[in-house]
Amino acid sequence: MKAFVLDRYEKKSTLRLADLPMPDLRNDEVLVEVHAAGVNLLDAKIRDGEFKLFLPYRLPIVLGHDVAGVVVKVGPQVRQFKVGDEVYARPDDLRIGSFAEYLPVRESSLALKPQGLTMEEAASIPLVGLTAWQALVEKAGLEKGQKVFIQAGSGGVGTFAIQLARHLGAIVATTTSASSIALVKRLGADVVVDYRQQDFSDVLRDYDVVLNSQDGRTLQKSLGVLKPGGKLISISGPPDPDFARAVHAPWFVKPIMRLLSAQIRRKANQRDVRYAFLFMRADGAQLRAITQLIEAGAIVPVIDRIFPFEATNDAMAYVESGRAKGKVVIKLR
Repeated sequence: MKAFVLDRYEKKSTLRLADLPMPDLRNDEVLVEVHAAGVNLLDAKIRDGEFKLFLPYRLPIVLGHDVAGVVVKVGPQVRQFKVGDEVYARPDDLRIGSFAEYLPVRESSLALKPQGLTMEEAASIPLVGLTAWQALVEKAGLEKGQKVFIQAGSGGVGTFAIQLARHLGAIVATTTSASSIALVKRLGADVVVDYRQQDFSDVLRDYDVVLNSQDGRTLQKSLGVLKPGGKLISISGPPDPDFARAVHAPWFVKPIMRLLSAQIRRKANQRDVRYAFLFMRADGAQLRAITQLIEAGAIVPVIDRIFPFEATNDAMAYVESGRAKGKVVIKLR
């Protein structure tokens, strides 16, 4: 099969198009013929080596954290899926690889593709959908009437998280550029800050939840918009001790994570605010809940561009540019 391969950790490097043998299928996995694959900033961060301390990939590897396609083979322990099913998933860490013609996916991480979506639309959903769900539903417990600030509202996570927060009945604030104000308002944002004209920390006050996806300076300023008892959830770091325990990080990594997050945790405690780092995980049950919202019309995919498979490196570069409004997808079939 053809696949785009990462040979070594290197910033801004390109992936190599290679012919690889068909992947091995474990007993609890299905083999998916990949029709479309979402492209995420996470792929670039793994390529750059940012997560090699706690994600011990053995290079070379195939990147890609979103998949939509058709089941062509099932392992002997699989009960929920059969050959011919149209499915989508965020494959498990250490079993990623959707920038390829075929990908094994664990049954517990898989869901049937939402009815009415194209393969490309389905492939845009899993990583950002699960990120938003695990941040707003699982970690924040966001409730009707609460106020949530979702940074970078026109990005992949932002466009999904705004819609999910609106569905939950929250009051939603976001940041974006002037060209995307209409988009985020259409998705459900109540308060929109043009980050080129205003500083969100001068505008927003007494929020219950902040979903941070930006740099360390933005993370620090986010503390100031939260009310006492509020929750600051960051998907861009720094990792905290709870995360180190959750991923069973090696003993020498745990104190590093504790140190990296010490300052923000201390400042959060001083303000009576809780800080948590989120590195989303594969979860088929949550993806099925997301499917119900999509089929009910509560959430719609937002896609910026679809690239052909052979232009995978161009798709990666476009995601890294920060210009995408919504998701970027690779089409294989």
